Amino acid sequence: MFLLDKRTGDLVRVVEIEELFNPLKDLIWGRDQAGEEEQDPTVFAKEHLVFPSGEPLPRCWVDVHYRDATMARETAGRAT
Repeated sequence: MFLLDKRTGDLVRVVEIEELFNPLKDLIWGRDQAGEEEQDPTVFAKEHLVFPSGEPLPRCWVDVHYRDATMARETAGRAT
């Protein structure tokens, strides 16, 4: 999978896709695609990565607490 580094505009090939999906991981290993040859693996912060279209990564990939508010409402609704 390729993502875009917002800071440089370079494409990044994700090395371990599971790291990308895990909201507990803030960093992922990727290979910068700048230049003619693929670069050595480097650590990238998810906060600097977006899809090549410019769309941000899904919240469930970057925020471990993305469902906290929903769960609190559901729990409160059951208590009444």
